[in-house]
Amino acid sequence: MTNEVLENIKTRRSVRSYQNIPVEPEKLDAVLEAGTYAPTGRGAQSPVIIAVTDPKTREQISALNAAILGTESDPYYGAPAIILVLADPARNTFVEDGTCVLDTMMLAAHSVGLATCWIHREREIFDSAEGKALLKKWRLPETLRGVGSLALGYAAGEYPQAAPRKSSYILKVG
Repeated sequence: MTNEVLENIKTRRSVRSYQNIPVEPEKLDAVLEAGTYAPTGRGAQSPVIIAVTDPKTREQISALNAAILGTESDPYYGAPAIILVLADPARNTFVEDGTCVLDTMMLAAHSVGLATCWIHREREIFDSAEGKALLKKWRLPETLRGVGSLALGYAAGEYPQAAPRKSSYILKVG
């Protein structure tokens, strides 16, 4: 069986090289809105989605992430936009909720011709003093915990090919 949604899922790949082309506001808004429709535990909508397109703030987030990683390279691979997902740790499903939001936005981005890569270390960024200062600046609760982020933009080059699916991936019982 094939359909447009299944094909989008099968062809989405993580991209690690981006063109220096800004993401159009209507495409960014479509991706962000899609994230708000991701499932969350008990429908609580605990995540907060932060779109970073300002070059200065983007570089600040990149530097914080790189410091945690122990490198000076850009952990966001030159993508012109970064989407951060944080959530309220008082919700016992905050990690799962944020994960669903990130995955939904990756699929939405691919469907409108944008590339993404899931990036880690947002928990460490927003647990740090610098991260707490950003949350305060953005008038967000300092209790929010980072779940993950997306590098977002236009791929520089071809999309990677999918690895063959392993034969033991699915077990049917019954």
